[in-house]
Parts: sequence; C-alpha cells; structure tokens
Amino acid sequence: MLKKTKQLERKVNNFMDIVNETGPTLLLGIKAYFKGDMDKFYELSDKMVKLENRADEIKRNIESELYERTLIPESRSDVLSLLEALDDIVDRGKETIQEFDMEIPQISPRYHEGFLNLTELSANAIDQVVKAARNFFNNSVESRHYFAKVYYWEKEADRESGRLIKKIFRDERIEDLSCKFHHRSFVERLDRVADIAEDIADKLSILSIKRSI
Repeated sequence: MLKKTKQLERKVNNFMDIVNETGPTLLLGIKAYFKGDMDKFYELSDKMVKLENRADEIKRNIESELYERTLIPESRSDVLSLLEALDDIVDRGKETIQEFDMEIPQISPRYHEGFLNLTELSANAIDQVVKAARNFFNNSVESRHYFAKVYYWEKEADRESGRLIKKIFRDERIEDLSCKFHHRSFVERLDRVADIAEDIADKLSILSIKRSI
C-alpha cells in the first residue's frame, strides 16, 4: 500500500512508533504514581503529551501528502480511517495519565498490583495491534496473525478489570461508596485502552477482507 512513496512509508512507521510507546509510557507512569515518585510521574506525563502532539503532527502531514500528491486514492480513506483509530490510543493514554494527575485517586496499595497488571495487559494489546497495522500497510497477510493476539490480551484485560472491580466493591475496609466508585472509574479507564486496540483489530480485519476481494 505504501510502496508508492518511501517518504510516506517512513512517516507512517514513525507514527506507529509513537503509538507503540503509549503502552510502556503509561505503565511506567502508573508505577511512578503508586511509588509516590511524582517527579518521575510528571516527567512521563509530559512525555505522553509530547507523544500525542507528535502523533497529531505526523498524522496531519500524512493526510496532506495523501491529498496534495494524490497518492493511493483507491486506499486513501482506509489509511486515514486507520490512522485516526490508532491516534485514539495515544489520546486515551495521555488522557488517562492526566486524569491521575488531576483527580489524584487514592488507590489502596493492596490494589496496586492489579492496576499494574491491567495496564500491562492493555500495553500488550497495543503492541500487537501496532504489529498488525504495520503488516497491513506493508500488504502482508501476516497482519491477520496478530488479530487473535490482540483479542487475547483484550479479554485478559477484561478479566483483570472484572476481578479488580469485584474485589473493590466487596472490600469492607473501604467504607465510602464514592471511594469505591472512584477506584472503579480508573479501572475502566485503563481497560478502555485495550478496548480501543480491539476496535482497531476489528477495523483491520474488515479492511483485510476488503483488500482480498
């Protein structure tokens, strides 16, 4: 799909690199938050903002190149739709780490491991969907091999979020119901990252079928 221009291929690969940094950056940010290392947390929060700004910049450059140079007109809408969906991952990552900064959730230490596991599972889903997208852009049938891996990590994230929420609402040591709801909201925000990866895998699956027809 991108072999018509090496410049466009490089830009798309740079964009993918940024998307793939979202998961590890978010995970490190949550680890720093739980450790109380706020200097590191703010550093990673700033990095996430820069990643989002850079992703938006590259995405706009790709859009301009596609239209101004009338490149791959038969696939242009598919490329733009996929880039927009991938950009949602970076947006969600930035929003999530900033929500920790703004709301300062007092997550009980006994749930830290569960939150970190959930974040790592979401990061794994991101990693696999980026691999699927790279292969799709390179016209490789290998992209389909990654869909099952995305779905696996998303389901694992769902299971982890379900376990966490159940534990939180059954925890008699947390007496304030609003505190339980606050815990749950952050579980759901982290789980949403994996959901976005699953949505992109679904989109890629459809685009792969469309290409084969």
